[in-house]
Amino acid sequence: MNIEKIDRNFASNSYLPDDITFHDCREEPFQGYGLYRFRGSDVLRRMPQNTADLVSPGVSMLCRHTAGGRIRFRTNSRYLAIRALLADCSWMGHMPFVGSCGFAVYLVRNGRQEYYKSVIPAAVAEAGERNRLEGVIDFWGTEMKEVLIYLPLYSGVTDLWLGLQKTAAIEPASGYRYAKPVLYYGSSITQGGCASRPGNSYEGFISRELDCDYINLGFSGNGKGEVPMAEYLASLDVSVFVLDYDHNAPSEEYLEQTHERFFKIYRKERPATPVIMVSRPDFNPTDGGGCARRREAVRRTYQNALERGDRNVYFIDGETLFQGYGLSDHDCTVDGCHPNDLGFWRMAEKIGAAVRECLREI
Repeated sequence: MNIEKIDRNFASNSYLPDDITFHDCREEPFQGYGLYRFRGSDVLRRMPQNTADLVSPGVSMLCRHTAGGRIRFRTNSRYLAIRALLADCSWMGHMPFVGSCGFAVYLVRNGRQEYYKSVIPAAVAEAGERNRLEGVIDFWGTEMKEVLIYLPLYSGVTDLWLGLQKTAAIEPASGYRYAKPVLYYGSSITQGGCASRPGNSYEGFISRELDCDYINLGFSGNGKGEVPMAEYLASLDVSVFVLDYDHNAPSEEYLEQTHERFFKIYRKERPATPVIMVSRPDFNPTDGGGCARRREAVRRTYQNALERGDRNVYFIDGETLFQGYGLSDHDCTVDGCHPNDLGFWRMAEKIGAAVRECLREI
């Protein structure tokens, strides 16, 4: 059954008014965040393709997923249309299409970024049509407004056009309070699996709460702490670095061998950048000690840095991330591993508190 036929509230709006003109999102005055060389790029990506190719085949593909990518601008258009050509679309049974392949639209009001609506891929689309997405949002007014669009977490975007009224003004957005981005590196959880919409990764929650820009370099199954990745991350000028790749280390031994090496490579080039180290959130106390050993590997990197006199390091025990009133840990996941929106919010509360402390001290 196609539920859209009996409940119009589930239908997507793809009707295009006659007075809409489409603009390439990479043109002025649209502003891109969380993306590598946004202006004039052929394909939207999160890091240089040649560097990603050096890291692993997985990172080579996943760097084209637009997790953490955002577009901001101001307009008085009554409508916003989104027309996109997607690539590497991830249609997963345990993650909503709007999270993996859709666009989430927020309005910035009185300094707060508030969710408005989403443009969602049609679940019933023919296979050959699934890479094309088109939808329209009605703002129900022509007052000047600041628009923030979150791009898909688990799909690439090869082309993105924004449709606005022909007579509408388009201006640059106000930008973030903390313009120098917070950098996140890690696993599928870092990338945003399995948030219900693109703005609901833990980084998205933190960004909206603190009004800070960010770069999401989570790579599903492929955050493994390789040397080329450490060297690339160290080349980025950021305000805070959140190191969160415990989950993708193939074994406890691998994490023990790579975690401190990764940190030292980064610290050599960035001696003063605050680094927040996080262990895996889905801690399993009955796994024979594997999770505990992983946590100790991360904690050891932190403690060794303190002993060397480094005061710009922080440690967050992943076992605490999902804890909250009346909850078990797995109330915060969709599958025993990947967070649902509640899980991401819990992560944002604790990791965000550490990010807030770092930003205050900068």
